[in-house]
Amino acid sequence: MSPPVREGRRRLAVVLWGVLGVVAVLVEAICRLGATAARILTGYTLTTGQLVLLAAWTVTIAYFEGYRGFQQRFSPRVVARALHLAEHGRPLHVALAPLYCMALLHATRRRLIATWALVAGIVALILLVRQMPPPYRAIVDAGVAFALAWGAVSILVWLARGLAGRPLGISADVPEDAGRAVDAEHLARQAARAGGPCDP
Repeated sequence: MSPPVREGRRRLAVVLWGVLGVVAVLVEAICRLGATAARILTGYTLTTGQLVLLAAWTVTIAYFEGYRGFQQRFSPRVVARALHLAEHGRPLHVALAPLYCMALLHATRRRLIATWALVAGIVALILLVRQMPPPYRAIVDAGVAFALAWGAVSILVWLARGLAGRPLGISADVPEDAGRAVDAEHLARQAARAGGPCDP
């Protein structure tokens, strides 16, 4: 096997490990929440109001979490970070590729703060939902499971797009890129102060 072929397979393995690792985390949560919701809902007869609430909640969270959160932001970034990792990965980052792809490590300061704040918010929400009465807990869990399923599918769609070489249109939010952006801004400011390269 030639070195370019080996390198291509190595990069593909890194991308798949990172992205499918994230999908596996989502699938585990989908199965757990879906099973809990199904178990509770089969034991209750929902009122008309509760059925309307279930439908409204599912549509709302599907839009905000599934479409806007996952499909437009999280999913393409997962793939962008996986592709970046395949090109520039350190052994530790490759070993922890799913965490790397979720931007839980080696990301810009802003991205790390946003990601860890989101994790803290999710944990707090889980603890809050567990205190809800059974039918309402099941309604919340069912909606969240649906949005997570949307997210998992959208990650796979973005993965296919990334592997096909199509642009993802989102930053990988790695510190190196931030440093290059700052350097470029600094050089542009210096050029402007100096009158610019095209000035007489």
